[in-house]
Amino acid sequence: MAGLACAALLALAAAGVGTAGTPAEPGAATAFQDCADCPQMVIVPPGEFVMGSPPTERFRAAEAPRRVPIAAPFAVSRFEITFAQWDACLAGGGCGGRRPDDQGWGGGEQPVVGATWNDAVAYVEWLSERTGRRYRLLSEAEWEYAARAGTQSAFSFGPTLSSAQANFDASEATALSPQGEARGRTIEVGRFPPNAFGLYDMHGNAWEWTADCWNDDYGPGAPSDGSPWLSGDCSGRVLRGGSWEDYVGEVRAAARVASHVGETSWSDGFRVARDP
Repeated sequence: MAGLACAALLALAAAGVGTAGTPAEPGAATAFQDCADCPQMVIVPPGEFVMGSPPTERFRAAEAPRRVPIAAPFAVSRFEITFAQWDACLAGGGCGGRRPDDQGWGGGEQPVVGATWNDAVAYVEWLSERTGRRYRLLSEAEWEYAARAGTQSAFSFGPTLSSAQANFDASEATALSPQGEARGRTIEVGRFPPNAFGLYDMHGNAWEWTADCWNDDYGPGAPSDGSPWLSGDCSGRVLRGGSWEDYVGEVRAAARVASHVGETSWSDGFRVARDP
């Protein structure tokens, strides 16, 4: 059933997008699951985009722009992986038997935080074994492509972002955000509008681990095909998307940071990819 669903979604993706990878109907997306306790997945179509940020973008860091093709469709979890999904992994004998601290925020449909990069890898390994499908972490390029959803602005929603659109620290007005709410914690996934690919919380809520080793900027050694960059400082891996405790500059589509593969943080989580 899951294979048939995936084949149908691939056909829809091929029919409904242009060369830039923009959906024919923004916001329209059909999710599928490989099992009852598996994450909901959405097909992201192929395309090409400019990764990084222009010199004029406020709060940018080392994000030299470069054009990257995404040659084939891939599936991305509709939401950040939740504590409920992590608990299913534990119940199935996976994830090393470790449950990250939910900080008293309730677990359940909250994004799992306190997950190390190694934890994220353990989860996708369990999910792959559970389903017989190849689950993995997104590459940094795939993550930004999915977050942008056909846009080139600082955010998938446009040049600015408000706390009504994402969970970040909006306690002070900036050039990219009006003054708004600082919730001081994660909130349940899917509470804000999705981007045009049908993905939720790509900006804020929890940082998301990617497969890539850390490099200070996109240099000559950076892959040109959207695959993960597996050279550099591989004791540190790239996180994307920003979190509930970060100011708006950190939740831009191009923003990138790194952390050690074994480090835990109350702001770090992840989402997953699956090959068709």
